[in-house]
Amino acid sequence: MFAGLASDGGSKVRMLLTCVDALPDGSEEGISYAIDLGGTSFRVLKVELGAGSTIINRKVEHQPIPENLTKGTSDDLFNFIASALKNFIEREGGEVEERALGFTFSFPVRQTSISSGTLIRWTKEFSIEEAVGKDVAQCLNEALARNGLNMKVNVLVNNTVGTLALGHYYDDDTVAAVIIGAGTNACYIERNDAIIKSLGRVTNSERTVVNVEWGSFRPPQIELTPYDICFNNETWNYYDQGFEKMISGVYLGEIARLVFQKMAEESDIFGTAVDGLSTPFVLSTPNLAAIREDDSPDLREVGKILEEHLKLPDVPLKTRKLVARVSDIITRRAARLAAAAIVAILQKIGCDGTLCGSTQVRTMRGVRRRTVVAIEGGLFEGYSVFREYLNEALVEILGEEIAATVSLRVMEEGSGTGAALLAAAYSSARQKNSE
Repeated sequence: MFAGLASDGGSKVRMLLTCVDALPDGSEEGISYAIDLGGTSFRVLKVELGAGSTIINRKVEHQPIPENLTKGTSDDLFNFIASALKNFIEREGGEVEERALGFTFSFPVRQTSISSGTLIRWTKEFSIEEAVGKDVAQCLNEALARNGLNMKVNVLVNNTVGTLALGHYYDDDTVAAVIIGAGTNACYIERNDAIIKSLGRVTNSERTVVNVEWGSFRPPQIELTPYDICFNNETWNYYDQGFEKMISGVYLGEIARLVFQKMAEESDIFGTAVDGLSTPFVLSTPNLAAIREDDSPDLREVGKILEEHLKLPDVPLKTRKLVARVSDIITRRAARLAAAAIVAILQKIGCDGTLCGSTQVRTMRGVRRRTVVAIEGGLFEGYSVFREYLNEALVEILGEEIAATVSLRVMEEGSGTGAALLAAAYSSARQKNSE
């Protein structure tokens, strides 16, 4: 993290500056919209705000993205998104008039202002190569105009920054946000004088939100297993997003499949009809979670999943127990790595009892302070065993006294709602400055 703050390209952890130097404080009012794009579906939101950190009304609509648009042209993708927003506004009875618009775009972006940024590269399932290097907010603005919408992007953020904004809206002790879902990433509030690569930059604040981009971290202390390596080589962005591929929901089920495939190659524990194990991504992470959480005496759910998804009928109980054990190991590794990464952020900002890493002994010093980390993502929210392992690791690393001061607070629809909040905050700030 220090290396990433010192220079661009200085670390696999990119530490991208977001240009967000003010977070919602509860004074925002009125209606704002948001678009939240981060995977093979996106969300459009309408958020009505009242004074005193009050969300009067929130409407959310999910829209799947056809697979051809994830590999087509940027015009086609953004036209599809703009059209969905227009239809949403009309269904909600709103006028197609100028309103504050937040755009959550959860791919690595080099931010050039609060409302613009160029795409560094795609991750996850997207590969629209001609979009790399383009200003994604401008791409959306042009699509909005083509669809007859008198709106422009007020704020461009990623999902972690949106989640942080919502967390801070409710609780100003919120210092960081973490996404653990299909992908994983984090952001946090950093002192400007600690951001060496941007010293001299003029801002209205002493702090800036930094997008960690920890998915691309390659922890040197942790060897990739043969299953991680094979898995990386089977994807178009192999050897990229190494940390994300050990933690996040897109990948955990696939790691398990590769382990089971190797077991089938070296033994007959699954029988002889094992062709179902050769299909990439056939085992989802929700399947993995269901396997791990099956507490029936005969592991009936495990057998059902093996038969339905991997075409492995009549797997004996002994093998089902082994499948559950492998699923547990993969889950526990992912949760403990995520916990270690959260602690790294707390250490960087002096909230872990080590005086920003200057001592290896974690001790409570001075006044006992609350530290809130906003968190969002289906893997954390929907998988209880993952949550338990993560919380267990936080206590193990921090110690019980310091861990008791750290609160992980779930933010439902945080990434999109937070973008709408930021759009409202920056829109009202511009209006005040122009008066």
